Amino acid sequence: MTLAERLPKVGAVPPGGVAMRALRLLLLSVLASFLLPACASGGDWVELAGNRYTVEIAATDEARARGLMFRDTLEDGHGMLFIHDSEAPQAYWMKNTRIALDILYFDDARRLVSQQRDVPPCSGGNRCPSYPSEGPARYVLELNAGEAQRIGLKDGETLMLSPSIPVP
Repeated sequence: MTLAERLPKVGAVPPGGVAMRALRLLLLSVLASFLLPACASGGDWVELAGNRYTVEIAATDEARARGLMFRDTLEDGHGMLFIHDSEAPQAYWMKNTRIALDILYFDDARRLVSQQRDVPPCSGGNRCPSYPSEGPARYVLELNAGEAQRIGLKDGETLMLSPSIPVP
């Protein structure tokens, strides 16, 4: 037998190699079946009036103060959820906010208690007006302006939170 005949051929699978390759593919597909749904869920989300929105969470004073400032767009189907330490009258303003928003206020039970629709952007700094809730609220959801009208949102609607969102 020549040396060339004794060397493995390029791409040749050693004995048992086919079974190992099949096992690796099986393990990868099992792992993917667990990981892909988590990635596809888009992280944190809320559901409102049968519509799901991917949200960023603002649960600290710093995050709540910054909110959606200095952003030029908010992707369709996305929003920001502000979580306050306790239920109380809330007032939001649009300081340094460049996009029009719907500001939706929810109580401890996550029932919609107040809506401020089509709130315009404001570049007036501290001269920007505030938009208060009509009742005590703990959660505030900001969506693109017109979204509340598009889904026919009515006071009393319940906000559902994804399991990944911490509930105080």
